[in-house]
Amino acid sequence: MLLGIQEEHVTAWWTTLGLGLVLVVAVIVLLSLLVSFVKDIDINVRDTWDTATRLASNTATTWMLQQTATRVEDLGNEVDKHVQALSGAGGGRSATGGRRRR
Repeated sequence: MLLGIQEEHVTAWWTTLGLGLVLVVAVIVLLSLLVSFVKDIDINVRDTWDTATRLASNTATTWMLQQTATRVEDLGNEVDKHVQALSGAGGGRSATGGRRRR
């Protein structure tokens, strides 16, 4: 007998300590998995945020597309006027430098 404790009590204490150790190891493993999952989630959230930010910056000016189409049409009309003016005053040459067809 150890310090006046009966054998059954010693066995119960060792069993309790063993179960406590198993519990501590299980908690450590579960917390490690949780940390790993949180890191994975953080990485994926950062990737998603970066992608969304790039998408937003790439599409921030799409509202101007209609204006751009209008301006391109206006530019085309202006170029046509210049071509007509140059071909009429160019001494028989077109705006590209070749002979005008008759």
